[in-house]
Amino acid sequence: MAVNSFRSKKFEDFEIVDKNNKTVGHIRVKPSGILWARRDWKVWYGVSLKQFADFALDEGKKQKK
Repeated sequence: MAVNSFRSKKFEDFEIVDKNNKTVGHIRVKPSGILWARRDWKVWYGVSLKQFADFALDEGKKQKK
């Protein structure tokens, strides 16, 4: 007998908006990396999770949870 299960999402998309609620870009978070696209979604630019982690450690500021 088969058991039903939930399938995990392959990615999560977020829309970036300005102070006037106008879309300026998109972020896509994947298990393998992070992608960014301008508002037209035609071209995506990506970095690996290692590249993002290195950037965050070098350029980021500590945050409270």
